[in-house]
Amino acid sequence: MSSRHANTILWKWFVYIALSLSAVTMLLPFIWMLSTSFKTMQEAFKFPPTFIPEKIIWENYVDVWTAAPFGRFYLNSIFVTVTVTAGQLLTCSMGAYAFARLHFPGRDKLFLLYIATMMVPFQVTMIPLYFVIRSLNWIDTYQAMIVPGIFSAYGTFLLRQFFKTIPMDLEESVRIDGGGYFICFTRIILPLSMPALATLGMFVFLWSWNNFLWPLLVTNVVKMKTLPLGIAFFQGQYQVSWNLLMAAGTITLLPLLIVYLSAQRFFIEGITLTGMKS
Repeated sequence: MSSRHANTILWKWFVYIALSLSAVTMLLPFIWMLSTSFKTMQEAFKFPPTFIPEKIIWENYVDVWTAAPFGRFYLNSIFVTVTVTAGQLLTCSMGAYAFARLHFPGRDKLFLLYIATMMVPFQVTMIPLYFVIRSLNWIDTYQAMIVPGIFSAYGTFLLRQFFKTIPMDLEESVRIDGGGYFICFTRIILPLSMPALATLGMFVFLWSWNNFLWPLLVTNVVKMKTLPLGIAFFQGQYQVSWNLLMAAGTITLLPLLIVYLSAQRFFIEGITLTGMKS
């Protein structure tokens, strides 16, 4: 028994050390980004590299806001991301409720057809979608960046799986009291689905905040660009301002950290519970 206990302790120490090394390895790029954001241009190219700057240059963050309309990029990203996240939560939750609770002919076949669209790469639909946006005269508008992103087969699938874990008895008691589908959806399903909604909201927020390709296609004027496009301002044809680029990356990362830390409890719970029942 003592030998088995010792082997268990050694195995736990091995797991802890391996996980700690993995965590440090994943944090190194972020530490390097933060360190470089406080360096001068010359120190950023210094070899061997240093993690602690010789002198902290706070002016890099000021230069980021003055070298480009970074404040405008920030506002554009916040508006587009929040709107896309709210819109997708609304459309996906309504679609998921229909597929999980309503009974109509061909429901399951329609759901499978809807889920099959997840296998179509975005690059296949990108050009036709761009022509639709152009025919509507939506180029260089918020509608072009928001409307195509508020519908998601993945989000509908994720919420449907969670909705099916909620007992039907709760809705039946509401119907006995005269409530309809809308009351059941707003008073029963949505309040009980906060973990799944937070999980989907986290995924959508992350995707929309970092989206580069679609805003690049539908925006031409500088005032409509988002943060991923704005960061490219610090990449010249012959030279890259790495210190400013890392400062811009650090500023861009902050909202993601705030959102994740705020919704971490719901996020973990949603990952655990979603998909327990098919």
